[in-house]
Amino acid sequence: MNLQILTGSLLTLTALALNQARADESPKNIYEVETHLNTAYRDDKDADRIKHKLDIYTPKGQTDFPVLMFVHGGSWTSGDKSWYAALGNTFAKNGICTVVINYRLSDKKYKAKHPDHIKDVASAFAWTYENIGKFGGRQDRIFISGHSAGAHLVALLATDESYLKAHKLGLDNIRGVLPLSGVYEITPGFFAFNGPFGTDAATCKAASPVCQVKGKNPPFLICYADSDFPTIDKMSESMCKKLVDAKCDAHTLQIEKRNHFSIIVYLALNSEDPCTGAMLAFISKHSEWKRPGK
Repeated sequence: MNLQILTGSLLTLTALALNQARADESPKNIYEVETHLNTAYRDDKDADRIKHKLDIYTPKGQTDFPVLMFVHGGSWTSGDKSWYAALGNTFAKNGICTVVINYRLSDKKYKAKHPDHIKDVASAFAWTYENIGKFGGRQDRIFISGHSAGAHLVALLATDESYLKAHKLGLDNIRGVLPLSGVYEITPGFFAFNGPFGTDAATCKAASPVCQVKGKNPPFLICYADSDFPTIDKMSESMCKKLVDAKCDAHTLQIEKRNHFSIIVYLALNSEDPCTGAMLAFISKHSEWKRPGK
């Protein structure tokens, strides 16, 4: 079984765990949640009726709240926003509007290749920026997060400004970045990258967030598991060092007793999970927002 098939199988099990379990309902999670599912972030003639949509989870009765846009993982070949309802509910219960997006995949149906994935993420961010005020969110308090391939995509969005400039936006429109167990360097010829990125060295370098850091980037909190996939820890630390060397506010956090998949399951299901708590504290620090009960 190759790594992509194994990853897809494990992500499917992760999705089942997320969908079957309930997010915690501790007294600190005081808000009820309103959901707005399957909202199109592209409606042009070439828009896809499934992959160009997003789900919105908002704290009921609240306004002027920070926003977290989340990008799912799956080796750029699998995954769906519907798997992350628990994550949307957990953050919305804590007062943070959560936007979970789909994007075109490098699978048999969509055959997307870089830069298709990141262009979709940029389009979803632009839609969120323009429209989240209608749902009560703060346009100037949008954070971006993702897991695995999704972490790669949010890191690339926050380092290569060209994708936001296509929508007349810039890096200063991102309040902060919270990638989880991400890939920050695309290596030419590595089989897991061949389908999504090809083997051209220049293309892979352009798709590597660690190669795009130029300073003036938003704050980063880079999380990874203590039993993560090989090289994830080194890539995370290298990405952080590159940001710090460029005078950016960046930190790493290793989450104990977690692996590449359990880090996102526990994050989604429990507000008191170390990773969830760190993300909530990061958003609080950088948004002038106070977490309920803290």
